[in-house]
Amino acid sequence: MSHQLATRPARPSALLVTGGLIGTAVVAVALNAVVATTAHAAGASHDFQPLQLSAYAPLTVFGVLIGAAAWAVVRARSARPARLLRTLVPVVVLLSLIPDIMVGVSDSRAGTSWGAVVALMVMHVVVAAVAVPAFQRLLPLPAAQE
Repeated sequence: MSHQLATRPARPSALLVTGGLIGTAVVAVALNAVVATTAHAAGASHDFQPLQLSAYAPLTVFGVLIGAAAWAVVRARSARPARLLRTLVPVVVLLSLIPDIMVGVSDSRAGTSWGAVVALMVMHVVVAAVAVPAFQRLLPLPAAQE
């Protein structure tokens, strides 16, 4: 086996990647629905629009797709994609929490409470927790070169 074959990931089929991303998005939306339902049961207002399916479902799908695109770019262009992603993923998740915190601080939306804001923050973590393992299988990284 040549060195190139040992370190280059196999190119997954477009159908596999597409189906995998759809499945990833469905699982992430379903788990975010559990988070929203739990938040409402714990007292978060139903008036807080970001915890409504019509608000978080499209954003969850968008997050999965943008994450996959970014993963693919890093995979294709970085000399050490695994190393870069070990830093990049947590940083992006942390940065994604800033708008949620700003909603809590500003109290600018109807029904805002810190419980609702924490639920939104958990949703960001849920998307990453579902997407990253899916990306590892759908868009595998080259063997360690470090």
